[in-house]
Amino acid sequence: MMKAKEVRNMSPAELEAKLTDLKKDLFTLRMQHATNQLDNPIKINGVKKDIARIKTILREKALRPEA
Repeated sequence: MMKAKEVRNMSPAELEAKLTDLKKDLFTLRMQHATNQLDNPIKINGVKKDIARIKTILREKALRPEA
């Protein structure tokens, strides 16, 4: 789980790369869950929240380029 403070310190390019990685991870976790290979299904919620956190901060940075 990523902290909002950590995410805010990243550049937009780093955030885009991290977002891509998290989406791949989410897909993998969903596939594992569908085939009953996932040990901890709570991981899916954590990845979803990280994706939402990154998208929110990217949007904030787009609206306020000086920040």
